[in-house]
Amino acid sequence: MTALSILKRKGREMTETKSRAGEGLSAAQSPAEEAKAAMAGFLKEFSTFQDDVKSTLKHQEERLTMLNAKTMAYGRPALSARAEVEVPHQKAFNAYLRSGDDDGLRGLTLEGKAMSSAVAADGGYLVDPQTSDRIQSLLLSTSSLRSVANVVQVEATSFDVIVDRSEVGSGWATEAAATTETATPVIERISIKLHELAAMPKASQRLLDDSAFDVEGWLAEKIATRFIRAEAAAFINGDGVDKPKGILLPTKVANASWTWGNIGYVPTGAAADFATTNAADCIINLVYALGADYRANGTFLMNSKTVGAVRKMKDADGRFLWSDGLAAGEPSRLMGYPVVVSEDMPDIAANAYAVAFGDFRAAYTIAERPDLRILRDPFSAKPNVLFYANKRVGGDITDYAAVKLLKIAVS
Repeated sequence: MTALSILKRKGREMTETKSRAGEGLSAAQSPAEEAKAAMAGFLKEFSTFQDDVKSTLKHQEERLTMLNAKTMAYGRPALSARAEVEVPHQKAFNAYLRSGDDDGLRGLTLEGKAMSSAVAADGGYLVDPQTSDRIQSLLLSTSSLRSVANVVQVEATSFDVIVDRSEVGSGWATEAAATTETATPVIERISIKLHELAAMPKASQRLLDDSAFDVEGWLAEKIATRFIRAEAAAFINGDGVDKPKGILLPTKVANASWTWGNIGYVPTGAAADFATTNAADCIINLVYALGADYRANGTFLMNSKTVGAVRKMKDADGRFLWSDGLAAGEPSRLMGYPVVVSEDMPDIAANAYAVAFGDFRAAYTIAERPDLRILRDPFSAKPNVLFYANKRVGGDITDYAAVKLLKIAVS
């Protein structure tokens, strides 16, 4: 055996020995190294899982974005329940109107700004806020005096208005002269009592069973129609007995002898109509009979027949005193002041007070409770169902100097 072959054999032996030594070390790996290797494998697998989750969420977000875009484009209802804040009460109230099922309304808590409770102490359920707001908007847009008067909401049976009906005394003073005592203001309290206003529309049970029938919209329109008629008449001609006091209730006196507690009037100059010559003079006199502070917010109040006569009036130069509104929703104007048409104002007749002019927000106050109750009665008018709706409202004059009347009379 040559030396070269011996060296090669020794080299192979040494290599095999080192290899076996490495395998032994690997087989005898420490616990810390094993835990480290296991943790590295877990983190690698978790990173892969996290990437998969992110990819799935991104895909879902893209699908939701596309779905929302389609919903907005085609006007479909929102998928989120948060889009309808009053959904629980609306559904419960709708079920009560259609079938008398009041389980959903019992114990239902409403927002304090809308209603105080779901069940009234003397029977009936409060109308949901959206229907109540719809009724209020119809009353405001249609009921004549309400649209220009001062309307307040109260939680009591009456509303007190404190009126300062005189000026604070004053005078000139010097440093040397003694200051004299001035007059004290006169304070008066006007109490507006709230009276119950009711409406009783009815519908057939078959109509209520029809799911396509908008029972809430129908109910709001019917209640508003009844309330408008009752309110409009009471706010003008009410006698204060179980109803508000009307603006024409106080004693009327000639404006030259006006005192607090009365309403001043200006005559037309003819016994049963406007004067045949210079008919517009009485309108001008009526406007300037009102104080300048009130005249800035003045409004005319008359019925349609009086409007037909007044809009024909011209001044000395042949120009009409009447001008129609220039934009949609803008009222017509007489001598530059808006005109509100109230069919409950008297017609043109002898000794009638056919026209009122004043700052009605200062002159007349309407006080009402915000809640509107509904009681369903399926028995009294079979096969129809009655809906008894009631609320409380009151009204009275709070400033006798803020309104003047036009009397159809010679003087």
